[in-house]
Amino acid sequence: MGKTINIFIVTFMLILLFSITISSAYAWYLKTEGAKADEVTGIYTLILYGGRHINDLETIAILDKEGDPYEFEPYAPKFDYKVKKGVAAVEALNEAKKFVNFHSTFWRSQLSRILDIKGDTIGYEVRPLYYPFVYSRDDILEVYYRLKDSKVIVDIRLIPEVFNALFLGDTSSKSAGGP
Repeated sequence: MGKTINIFIVTFMLILLFSITISSAYAWYLKTEGAKADEVTGIYTLILYGGRHINDLETIAILDKEGDPYEFEPYAPKFDYKVKKGVAAVEALNEAKKFVNFHSTFWRSQLSRILDIKGDTIGYEVRPLYYPFVYSRDDILEVYYRLKDSKVIVDIRLIPEVFNALFLGDTSSKSAGGP
């Protein structure tokens, strides 16, 4: 009986050690949740992603809170986004809202806070929502925030249904304005 318990404890410790080693080698995915404009205070680095052409639906603005240990970086070539440092909260929020609302099917913007693994707010996103009757839904972006060390890697893309309809001509889906 004692030998079985010892084997169990050693096995458990090895699994725990292996899990810790593996988890530190990979990135953590961060969560977002709804936010209100009046909670956005302080100084931000404003990241304006997309807006490259008149029909660029892959557009979003990110407010990276300055002074915290995290730095946001879009997973994209540098020419796909602009970065402005040292922007006051109200100015950053206004510029972000203006940036995402250029498209002809823009309906309204949505503000969300970006949370670190402890649940603390480390930034905000302003994403465009589009008229639901155009793409069969208002939110057509997939945005993933991965924390690796002190860098937040931001992966931004269109949902597959919209991407397929716009770029592959696939109108078989009910989404993305297909018949």
